[in-house]
Amino acid sequence: MRVALWFLGLFGVAVLLALFVSSNAGTITVFWPPHRVDLSLNMVVVLLGLLFLLLHLALRALAALFALPGQAHSWRARHQEQAMHATLLDAMSHFVAGRFLRARKSALEVLSREAAVGHYGEAGSAAARLRVMASLMAAESSQALQDKTARDAHFQQALAQSASLGATGIREGLLLRAVRWSLRDRDAAAAQDWFAQLPQGVARRTLALRLRLKLARLTGQSGLALDTARLLVKHRAFSEDSGLGLVRALALENIQTTRDTEQLQRIWHKLESAEQTMPEVACLAAARCLQLGGDQATALAWLLPVWARMAKTPNALSQSQKIALVRVLEAAFAGAVDTVWLARIEQAQMAQPGDAVLQYLAGVACLQLELWGKAQQLISQALPRLHDNRLAASAWLMLADLAQRQGDSARAAQAWQKAAQVALRQED
Repeated sequence: MRVALWFLGLFGVAVLLALFVSSNAGTITVFWPPHRVDLSLNMVVVLLGLLFLLLHLALRALAALFALPGQAHSWRARHQEQAMHATLLDAMSHFVAGRFLRARKSALEVLSREAAVGHYGEAGSAAARLRVMASLMAAESSQALQDKTARDAHFQQALAQSASLGATGIREGLLLRAVRWSLRDRDAAAAQDWFAQLPQGVARRTLALRLRLKLARLTGQSGLALDTARLLVKHRAFSEDSGLGLVRALALENIQTTRDTEQLQRIWHKLESAEQTMPEVACLAAARCLQLGGDQATALAWLLPVWARMAKTPNALSQSQKIALVRVLEAAFAGAVDTVWLARIEQAQMAQPGDAVLQYLAGVACLQLELWGKAQQLISQALPRLHDNRLAASAWLMLADLAQRQGDSARAAQAWQKAAQVALRQED
């Protein structure tokens, strides 16, 4: 369609010119004494057009001639910039391949070429970013070579160049690299100083959160580490299993470092509901509460969700988790056992009659309530099926105590001997 319109336009112009030229009888006379030249108006118009075209072409040729030095200058600048980019790529390739000396040499070659080009005023628009990246690559190579003096020198050059207008946005990456290097050097103070210089928006990125987690664990700030781990899990920085394992480990670390019951209460209430129902977390919190002289009811209240989960779904807890729960309950029942928990234990033991661990716990509860006969029966039935040496040793000790109460010294001595044998086997 466009070509057809062009043809129509050309035909129209041709028709107009034909009409104008055919009916134009004008004449232009030029007097050049003693001569006289008569020219038709059409000829004069054609000559003027040719003269204008000739002048235009001459001016274009002169402009192209005078522009040759500038074009040569631009070509040299582009050539030098391409050579520097290629050298920087070589440095990155060497670094990835583990040839750190070659990588640093190539990065320094980029810097020397850029300095020579800038001296002659041929630096391109990306010269500042090129200098920063070359200095950073030299610093990374020095870090890999354990040359901290050279690393710091190149890093300071990169940090100074990042303040220029052509290198905006690179300073954030430089600060993150500085934090990572400080963490590798186990220098917590330097890592904190570099991390404090990060903008608020950058500090919320996944990479920055990972670094903050490492920094918190390095400085022993378990609470900050746990909060950071929660954010990383929400951002899906870890797989589901890895995230849960990390949060569980940090929660256990927070509980383990408590010094009194008030601090333990604060940490417990800061935990999320999903974390409080983790068997390892609840068992450790209850055991720590009892160790610090806390309230027995508080420890049992923390264990109740885990117990309810185990009673509702027998396979919800692993054998090791179930044994840990029973140990903490045994320690909590050392003072007294209320009828509510006794009913819960009996109901769970009746629902799972083949579970030796629950049968052992029922015997412990009966022993605390001074139901000697029932306690001896339950513990004796559970003992052959107990695979945990610590529970087996404790069961033999309780049987020895019961035999001593009944005046059967021979059986008590035999039970003590069995308990000692199991304890020695546990140490092995």
